[in-house]
Amino acid sequence: MIYINRFFSKISRKLSSFYLNSNIYDKKISKIDSKDFFYKPSPHLLSSLIKYQKNKIKVDDFSLNEIWSNQGISKKDFENLNSFYWFFSLDLKSSKKITRSIISSWIKYNQKYNSKSWDFDLTAKRIISWLSLYNLTFDDSDEDYKKKFNMMIQKQANHLVSEINKSDNIDGKLIGCAAIILVGLSYRIEKNYLLYGLDILKKISKSTLDNTGFPKTRNIKQLIFYLKYFILIREWFREAQATVPEHIEETIYHLGQGYAFVWQNVKIDLFFNGNTNSNNYEFDNYLKRLGYKFKNDNYDFGGYVVFKDKKTSLIMDVGSTPNPKYTKDYQSGALSFEIIRNGKKLISNCGYFGSGNSKLNEISKSTATQSTLIIDDHSSCKIDSSSNINKGLKVLNKTTIFEKNYWKINAAHDGYLKKYNSIHEREIEFYPEQMAFIGVDKIIKKKENHNYKFDVRFHLEPGVKLMKTQDNKSILVELDNEGWKFSCDNFDINIDNGLYFGNKNSYISNQNIFIAGISNNQIEKIKWHLKKI
Repeated sequence: MIYINRFFSKISRKLSSFYLNSNIYDKKISKIDSKDFFYKPSPHLLSSLIKYQKNKIKVDDFSLNEIWSNQGISKKDFENLNSFYWFFSLDLKSSKKITRSIISSWIKYNQKYNSKSWDFDLTAKRIISWLSLYNLTFDDSDEDYKKKFNMMIQKQANHLVSEINKSDNIDGKLIGCAAIILVGLSYRIEKNYLLYGLDILKKISKSTLDNTGFPKTRNIKQLIFYLKYFILIREWFREAQATVPEHIEETIYHLGQGYAFVWQNVKIDLFFNGNTNSNNYEFDNYLKRLGYKFKNDNYDFGGYVVFKDKKTSLIMDVGSTPNPKYTKDYQSGALSFEIIRNGKKLISNCGYFGSGNSKLNEISKSTATQSTLIIDDHSSCKIDSSSNINKGLKVLNKTTIFEKNYWKINAAHDGYLKKYNSIHEREIEFYPEQMAFIGVDKIIKKKENHNYKFDVRFHLEPGVKLMKTQDNKSILVELDNEGWKFSCDNFDINIDNGLYFGNKNSYISNQNIFIAGISNNQIEKIKWHLKKI
């Protein structure tokens, strides 16, 4: 059956490709009505999505004869070039004539659909770029160029409309929605674009966000990505003096609550379920400039617990595995935790390797790269060949206490129940006055079972210094000239090397403290302490 499905899938892709490259399809998407570019969006509204360069590029330095030859160009450079996001790094005093010659040249080589330069995401970004930089791309141009420009904008928008429901890439769909909506606002006669884009946007919100507005993926990076695009769309409506749809306002409110919880409360990137280091301080400034203020005083939200005071934060993943279709970037880190001290991580997870190397992606999704317990070198979730989770887990019996002088998180998960007939339960207490964390990891066997090995790992960011004591009973941890002592009551502790994926799609070595042992008892307790010295 698998081979039959693959066969028909291959045939379907070939037929689709044949149709998209045909004159019939070209004629279909070439039908346009409006010639008037009415609303011209401000380029600064995209500053949350585009990294502006301080040193501006002069367009006069480009060779028009070579720019679209694409000879020997990498995939990344090809995408950057054809998205036209690099236009935002141009000196606004650049020659408008040359800038428009570049666009005219692109149209000459790419007037009809082709799979590379008309890639869905690239097309959406290109539309947004061309319209947002109208002072370089459109204003003061001759009528022939304006006609050609308007035609290509709407032709590409027609392609997005035609293809958007065929994509499984939700993030790409959101960018496509934004482009379609912007065309609808920019060409007022084209009401269908606006209505269609808003309808798809509403469906995306309904299908991908839970009832609190947190992504069903539980991916923090995706939450921030969604918030950026929904705010961008809202600001386009406001600037175009059009009524902002109610569902956009509601979605921004809920996403903003999530953003306040996972970023503004701690001001550091939390390495859970697909997240890596970013620079959300720039986004904070963007929100401030536009008058957005978000607040969330909850301690438990989106499957995470965040306890904090002025200098210390404790964050734990206490959420169950999402539905398999939302697990592309999910990591098997249930009950893993991070400790932040004075704005830096004392205990961390290892981060996420998102693309390029399937083995590194698999490693970054494994339980071993999260600060939690691992049984017999097996992850608590099973990852399939498509990097999705096909066997997840449920978090059980969660309790939290947050008081001025006492913090406590207790929860369990059933990720090891089927294979090992065991439950992992974790309890972490924090005594702020003593600056002491006390942890207990329990392996609770539900049936008679063979003895098996376990590890409990506590990962550290690169640069954190570790040293074993002379009696080999404790490990000293140094973070910014602040000393901490890690110890375990009943098992050996050691220092091990590992991989850190905190910076997007890269890795370096790091260290971790690990407790290793054999589970001999019906209820095995691993007791550990982390105290400031």
